[in-house]
Amino acid sequence: QVQLPESGGGLVQAGGSLRLDCAASGRTFSMYAMGWFRQAPGKEREFVASISRSRSTTHYADSVKGRFTISRDNAKNTVYLQMNSLKSEDTAVYYCAAKFGDYVVEYPYWGQGTQVTVSS
Repeated sequence: QVQLPESGGGLVQAGGSLRLDCAASGRTFSMYAMGWFRQAPGKEREFVASISRSRSTTHYADSVKGRFTISRDNAKNTVYLQMNSLKSEDTAVYYCAAKFGDYVVEYPYWGQGTQVTVSS
C-alpha cells in the first residue's frame, strides 16, 4: 500500500503559477508510474499528466500541454506538477495517483486531493 498526500494547492490569479507536490510513502516509489488527475465541480475526473517510473516518458492532456510539467524525484519519493499560465478552467481538485509498473492501465492508489482555484 502506498500513501499519496498532496500539497501545494491554493488560490491563484489567472496567468499565475502553482506547484503541486505528492510525497509518497514507502520504499518502492521508483517502481510506481505516477499520474495527476483533476475533477472540477459537476464534472468527471480527468487525466492531467503522467510520468513513467524512470522519468523517461511523460504524457499530458491536450488542455495542459505547454503549460504544465510533471516531474519526479525518486530519491525524495515525490512527484511534482508545475502549473504555469493558469486559467480559470484549471480550477479543480487535483489528485495524485500511482500504479505499480508502466504498462498497467488502472491507477489503484489515490491521494485525498488538493484544491486549486484560479480566479479570473
